[in-house]
Amino acid sequence: MIFRLNRRGGEEGTRRVQTVTLLPLRDIVVFPHMVAPLFIGREKSIAALEYAMGQEKYVLLCTQRDARRDDPKENEIYRIGTLASILQMLRLPDGTVKVLIEGKYRAQVRHFLPNPHFFQVEAEELPEIWEYSPELEAMRRSAVDAFETYCKLNKKVPQEALQTVTALEEPTRLADTIAAHLAVKSEDKQALLEIVDPVKRLEKVLTMVNQENEVLAIENRIKNRVKKQMEKTQREYYLNEQMRAIQKEMGEKEDMKGEIQDLERRLRKKKMTAEAASKVKHELKKLKLMSPMSAEATVSRNYIDWLLSLPWHEKTKDRYDIDEAEQILEEDHYGLEKPKERILEYLAVQSLVKKMKGPILCFVGPPGVGKTSLAKSVARALGRNFIRLSLGGVRDEAEIRGHRRTYIGALPGKIIQSLRKAKSNNPVFCLDEVDKMSTDFRGDPSAALLEVLDPEQNFAFNDHYLDCDYDLSEVMFITTANNLYSIPLPLQDRMEIIRLPGYTEVEKLQIAEKFLIPKQAKANGLTEDNIQFSENAILTIIRLYTREAGVRNLEREIASVCRKVAREVAQKGKDHKVQVNSQSIAKYLGVPKYRYGSTEEKDEIGLTNGLAWTEFGGELLQTEVVVLPGKGKLLITGKLGEVMQESAQAALSYVRSISESLGLARDFYKEVDLHVHVPEGAIPKDGPSAGITIATSMVSALIRAAVKRDVAMTGEITLRGRVLPIGGLKEKIIAAHRHQIKTVIIPRDNEKDIKEIPARILKAVELVPVDHMNEVLKLALAVDDPEELFKPAPPPVPVPAEAAYMPADEQPATKIQAH
Repeated sequence: MIFRLNRRGGEEGTRRVQTVTLLPLRDIVVFPHMVAPLFIGREKSIAALEYAMGQEKYVLLCTQRDARRDDPKENEIYRIGTLASILQMLRLPDGTVKVLIEGKYRAQVRHFLPNPHFFQVEAEELPEIWEYSPELEAMRRSAVDAFETYCKLNKKVPQEALQTVTALEEPTRLADTIAAHLAVKSEDKQALLEIVDPVKRLEKVLTMVNQENEVLAIENRIKNRVKKQMEKTQREYYLNEQMRAIQKEMGEKEDMKGEIQDLERRLRKKKMTAEAASKVKHELKKLKLMSPMSAEATVSRNYIDWLLSLPWHEKTKDRYDIDEAEQILEEDHYGLEKPKERILEYLAVQSLVKKMKGPILCFVGPPGVGKTSLAKSVARALGRNFIRLSLGGVRDEAEIRGHRRTYIGALPGKIIQSLRKAKSNNPVFCLDEVDKMSTDFRGDPSAALLEVLDPEQNFAFNDHYLDCDYDLSEVMFITTANNLYSIPLPLQDRMEIIRLPGYTEVEKLQIAEKFLIPKQAKANGLTEDNIQFSENAILTIIRLYTREAGVRNLEREIASVCRKVAREVAQKGKDHKVQVNSQSIAKYLGVPKYRYGSTEEKDEIGLTNGLAWTEFGGELLQTEVVVLPGKGKLLITGKLGEVMQESAQAALSYVRSISESLGLARDFYKEVDLHVHVPEGAIPKDGPSAGITIATSMVSALIRAAVKRDVAMTGEITLRGRVLPIGGLKEKIIAAHRHQIKTVIIPRDNEKDIKEIPARILKAVELVPVDHMNEVLKLALAVDDPEELFKPAPPPVPVPAEAAYMPADEQPATKIQAH
């Protein structure tokens, strides 16, 4: 939509030209639509006004280039001005004239006409054209908001002006009205007057208003600061004079002198940053003027003590011998190749570069895999001090950044407190359980960690208590977590994620033999002669008494055996020897807690082995489906999450879409109910990776074909039957191997993750990548001819619930067998 302003009549596209008197103005620019009083004292100007009053009462108002000239020449007057009408004219007793004018529109001087008494010109109207657009509307609103801020900062602008501006819709009137109220130079206002394009003029006005707002805001801050400083200085002088008099009477000054001298001596010896040293000197100066018994003196003493006790420049010398560091890491931990490799890389670079920013590592893995102990080994390998800070349950941002000294009992945050304990500014700093932090009304500690764990920012970490920058760039931060989903993404972005997967059975065996048994034997006062574990005994404990990704429970069970053997040794003498084998484990640990390789004894209908990832590693997750007479309901039990329930819906929709090819009637679902259940109903379960497992159980139950008991699967299903990739493949395959699964069906897009799985497990478990659900059914269902699966067959008869778990050889012939 295009708007054209041509206010004084005439056809569109024409410019009105008329002869008018010109009134030169000094230090003022009149805009269109502006009503302003003018005081006229020059004879030429008074004559021009009197002439205009006898005509149409119009006068062209143009500003002089030099306001000091009383008799300006033609070339000393701007050519663009405002044509205004004279509303009122009043002669004053001193011979001057007060005139009230109203600006009408912009006009340009075409040429001056000869007139010895006053300026008379031929003026041409400058029409204004604009096109409405969302950008123009946005600019208009921004200009109104900016002018509202200007009115708040500049109290000289009347409230009526803001009301007028808020009501204006036309950009040209809005720009002119705002420009008229701006306290800027007349040259800047003239430049605005000469911009004919309303859009460009509004943009220029918006820029000028924003600049004025910034200047006014700074002026206000300066005024407030000066005022407060004056009040504070006067108050401090008065109170200090009073304090001197009181201390002189009570004789308290001498008691504090020794303590202050001690602090000054520590300051002279301490190597600190210039900022910290300046703060200590300032606080000491204040402390000298305070009463020793005052609360403020205690706060200042504590603050000075904290600054003097921090390791500003103290550091330990790194051990750059890579072979020695590798040997230490191997002594303490079995496996964990990736984190060890990363630490040795850091050492290698550090030996070549004089100064390197400390890496920010995040060890992610199940409980008990050695994340925290690995951080201790890293410190030992580097020759650095080690400090650990547990973040589990931390919900206060001040725990990280500290409290400001205005609070009673304020202290620095845990970061600074830990560095004081470390006594060096380059320790290995372990932030344990970084995924267990929470947030409440006191702030978000994970947001405070963003600065701590950012190598680009932590060289100037500012604790609220210290109120000065501390360099954390040489600290090697290692965080630990059980999962990533509860860590905010910005925090994840600042860390190098290193995953520590669960241990395999062979790795657990090696860890038990090399680390856990010697450790627990020594802890329980036993020697190698007192107790010996056979390999089968350790495997029995691993398989029948623990089910975990780490080795924490394994260590507990070994400790339990050692305690019972220690009792025997104490009773029978120190020379007593015990050989622990697989048969004697039950004597020490009781009845086995778990079944090893607990798959079904026979192929079952509607029962499929799925694989799940948990914080504790991989798990075998069986899925059951039974078909019941009903009206088409889908019952889902087992405390399944929303995503898993949606996977069940998607699986059912897929089965319905291929019902005819499976030999089912198109409306089979109207006469039956499907009940999907995942055992261990008290444990919450969620995620999309059980999609193909649920679909396989549904097809098995509907066509009465058993599922192979030694086959497990994982993968997300789509409505078209595509199998999508999943996460945690290594943990899931380890779980399948633990349960003696022979074949695992995986999405083809997960083939890239197979290289992370140990070769020993790949030899025992066959991985079959698939793209589509049809391939899954052919591999998983125990039928005579898998190719016969997708041929039309008569619809199934609903099966009573009690027949759902009959062995395959006792159940009625399946539809596949009837083909």
